[in-house]
Amino acid sequence: MSTRIAAMGQTMRKAPKQARSRATVDAIVEAGTQVLGRRGWAGFTTNEVAEAAGVSIGSLYQYFPNKLSLIEALRRRHFDDVLGVLQAASEDGRPLEESVGSLVQGMLAVHGSHPALHRALLEETPRSEETRSAHDAFDAQYLQHYKAIVATHRTRRGARRNDIAAQVVSAAIEGVVHHAALNGLLDSPALKKELVLLVCAYVRAP
Repeated sequence: MSTRIAAMGQTMRKAPKQARSRATVDAIVEAGTQVLGRRGWAGFTTNEVAEAAGVSIGSLYQYFPNKLSLIEALRRRHFDDVLGVLQAASEDGRPLEESVGSLVQGMLAVHGSHPALHRALLEETPRSEETRSAHDAFDAQYLQHYKAIVATHRTRRGARRNDIAAQVVSAAIEGVVHHAALNGLLDSPALKKELVLLVCAYVRAP
């Protein structure tokens, strides 16, 4: 299953084709992630992003025509990072503790790199029809990976019950990870251990 929501080029003025231009776009997106996490939507400016990326504002506008197109690129990269973690954790043949441990550690790492980014993307930045479409596609793939983990390890079989169980597991991990991000606990080994125990116990419950 692909972990890409949609080609980033759909949100851009032009798609980078050469290695140098791809590196420029990557630098802009990384800088945008840092600025949005630090400033929030209210303080987010393309001038500051360009400065942080080490490029001219003209170079930024070659690829991103406005702030919203850049925000969309940040959102899709975050989606891709999360789906990459889920895909690795849902690979067949892994013991439950290993799969859940990989998933929890990956989610903590994704949110730990820029703790404030997720809140800004979800709660502050404007959304368009294209944004909602990308989010719907993300949600579908997101839950599909959780369903794969549940179906592999859950003793109580049944597609309907597994669908509900996947939503419970995903909500539990989301809630704990987001709470940890808000309270500076993303690096806590104890929190990771307890979350893994929680999910494994639930999935194995007779």
